[in-house]
Amino acid sequence: MELIRRISRGARHGRGGGRAAALARPAFAALCLAVPVPAASAASLAQETDINDALFVIAVANEIRKECDSISPRIFTAIGRMNDLKAEARRRGYSDDEIDAYVNDKDEKRKMRERRNDYIRAQGAIPDDGPSLCALGRTEIAKQSAIGALLKAR
Repeated sequence: MELIRRISRGARHGRGGGRAAALARPAFAALCLAVPVPAASAASLAQETDINDALFVIAVANEIRKECDSISPRIFTAIGRMNDLKAEARRRGYSDDEIDAYVNDKDEKRKMRERRNDYIRAQGAIPDDGPSLCALGRTEIAKQSAIGALLKAR
């Protein structure tokens, strides 16, 4: 892009090189825009903190939903969030294959489970324990937190 700006500045100041340069500038700009930018690697998706934080919220809500019979998920809200996250990852240059590989990676799933369980414990609940997760879920719903927004009390 800097090269395009220099060429444009040169043309404005009479240093463009004549008619051939004037014709070459738009062609060069189009070529620069057409050259594919390498997609970000799947490994770097783990570095996208905002996306991972949103996945974490979904993971906590999902654990509460699975273990607590008195709380149900807001399915359409959760699906919408997942679609938004996937769209954001695509905008950042990740392919569908890279995204799927990341969310299905065993090591990444393990890290997310550990992070989820650490949060649950920090809130005074016990992972895989229905009654304590129900209490946590009711608290998250009452706080209207990002986790609570994915849940509803029955």
